Amino acid sequence: MTGSRRWLRTVAAGVIVTMLSLALSGCFPSTPPATSTPHAEKVTAALQPFYGQRLDWRACGSFQCADAKAPLDWSDPSKGSVKLALIRHYATGKRLGSLLVNPGGPGGSGVDFVRDSLDYAVDKKLQQHYDIVGFDPRGVGASTAVRCYEPKQMDDYLFGITPGPRGSDAWIQASTREATEFAAACQQNTGPLLGQVGTTSAARDLDLLRAVLGDTKLHYLGYSYGTLLGATYAGLYPKRVGRMVLDGALDPTSTSFEVNIGQSKGFEQELRAYLTQCLKRKGCPFSGSVDDALSTVSNLLTSLDASPIRNSDGRELGADTMVTAIIYPLYDSTAWSALDQLFGDVMKGSARVAFVLADAYYDRKSDGSYSDNSTEAFVSINCLDYASDADPATMRAQAAQLSKAAPVIGPYMSYGDIGCAAWPYKPTRTNAPIHAPGAAPIVVVGTTGDPATPYQWAVSLSRQLDSGHLVTYHGHGHTAYNKSNSCVNDAVDDYLVGGVVPKSDPEC
Repeated sequence: MTGSRRWLRTVAAGVIVTMLSLALSGCFPSTPPATSTPHAEKVTAALQPFYGQRLDWRACGSFQCADAKAPLDWSDPSKGSVKLALIRHYATGKRLGSLLVNPGGPGGSGVDFVRDSLDYAVDKKLQQHYDIVGFDPRGVGASTAVRCYEPKQMDDYLFGITPGPRGSDAWIQASTREATEFAAACQQNTGPLLGQVGTTSAARDLDLLRAVLGDTKLHYLGYSYGTLLGATYAGLYPKRVGRMVLDGALDPTSTSFEVNIGQSKGFEQELRAYLTQCLKRKGCPFSGSVDDALSTVSNLLTSLDASPIRNSDGRELGADTMVTAIIYPLYDSTAWSALDQLFGDVMKGSARVAFVLADAYYDRKSDGSYSDNSTEAFVSINCLDYASDADPATMRAQAAQLSKAAPVIGPYMSYGDIGCAAWPYKPTRTNAPIHAPGAAPIVVVGTTGDPATPYQWAVSLSRQLDSGHLVTYHGHGHTAYNKSNSCVNDAVDDYLVGGVVPKSDPEC
């Protein structure tokens, strides 16, 4: 089913936290309150049980955890509720309020992000002044979650080899059958929630969380897909925006194909940057010019399409899984050395390293189980957020555009709309500009060498927002805050802590 990949996950470079061994934690300076007093809100009688709830916090390691309840269907709160899982690291100093953090995805767990990687999620200055609150959006992780496949079925869905030449009638039919079976399993195993996990509903949940945490304004740090969630919130509730930073922005106006072609170009650009660096080092598995190396990668993918390599566990390494393995380290330039191992291993006829990387991307454990439902949530949320067009003629025309724009990566990012063509629910979000008139300043951070959320998307979002302010980082990797650039960190911290808006783009 990997041939029908819609597009690539947009998770803060914490998507490779496992690879970089960033398992950090925090501690409380004092005993925080066991309950949260909700901020009094003027809401309808139907919403009052939700906005008026008190959160009961419990110890979970060195953090606190709680569950909130939100309406299953925001248009009709009488239809039941869903659980939203929360984790909190209490402010270590003078407290300004709660800062909700989202790592992206869609499908990324904010609970895991904060619990496992607190010092990666935010720096010490933000930890000092805010309760850092991670949350699992509806459909994700420890919240009421989307469920589709058992592990073996998921293996077949993600790693199975689709029969027939890529883009042929037979290949499209097989891909469509696989996507239809997946959608049916999601519907059967998830129920009505499946139609209610779109970003618009999740943004309404954000406002509920703001209120039950006791805040009059939403203070928010969103990475990657989390920027679309934050921007959607600002569009819905502009007067309730507090201090908001969106790092690694998605463009709300983009169609699914525009997302696809933007990411294809972005990852191909980063692949070229890796090869440029690699060819200057001893031990690089490539030789010749950068274009020669790109041709070698392209030929390698073509050969895997024709003759997959069998792994020791029986799975076969085809071109789609190989592309996943290539892309995973490209999220962060500090992980590029893994590509040396990957290409060297595959060139020797081994699939071992490729599956290590692909499994990490999909959160698959060594025993064949999956540590979370991020893939199922990813597909489910995207299918409600973006319209799809699986007409073969349209997809073939788009495949030609992708191949021209990104000759190595593009062919394996094509035919993505097959994945949602059979989805049982229509999209609930329209791709359109978000202006958020009346909102407080919103800082948008963009990285010039970001492969997953290309820089131009941040430029576009900052211009759409009436109160948008762009912070540019000239560098590589996905997202920029809290890495190694003090210029970006200062701009973000000065705003979130001191309310100081950049007078102009600092061009970090």
